[in-house]
Amino acid sequence: MTSSELEQFATWVEELIRRRGFDIDSPRGGGKSRLADEAGVHRAAITRLLQRQSMPDLETTRRLAHVLQVPVREMLIRSGRLTEEDLPLPDPPYAAPAGESVTGSASRTLTLEEAAIALGVPVEQRDMFVRVAGQFLPANAPAAAAADRDERIPLASD
Repeated sequence: MTSSELEQFATWVEELIRRRGFDIDSPRGGGKSRLADEAGVHRAAITRLLQRQSMPDLETTRRLAHVLQVPVREMLIRSGRLTEEDLPLPDPPYAAPAGESVTGSASRTLTLEEAAIALGVPVEQRDMFVRVAGQFLPANAPAAAAADRDERIPLASD
């Protein structure tokens, strides 16, 4: 990993951390400690990343992805550890195999977060997409609660 790759990754993670409400800019804001506590990692790992000293290990990266509400795949690719070719996306859960109809297939589900990713919604706009799109789901669909818990919501085409 080059220092430029570490710089790019750390800058991206810093933006995510701030967007998620962790105060990492003021010395007594407590953001680094709170993030470390929520992720279940050592504060030193957060500090080393933010100071561009080292990349977090795989488990720390996974835990940070969860707390920062980012797919682990995206964290691994942006960190330079793996490429998109190393981690290909599966066929979308709503896409029927060639020659088959989705209506005749078994029930398939998709979270609003997965829909945002599949549609190419930028990371910084995904939370807004999930909130807005959730408003258009039927009243009897557990959209808001399911989206908050990252549960899968059946597609209308199912």
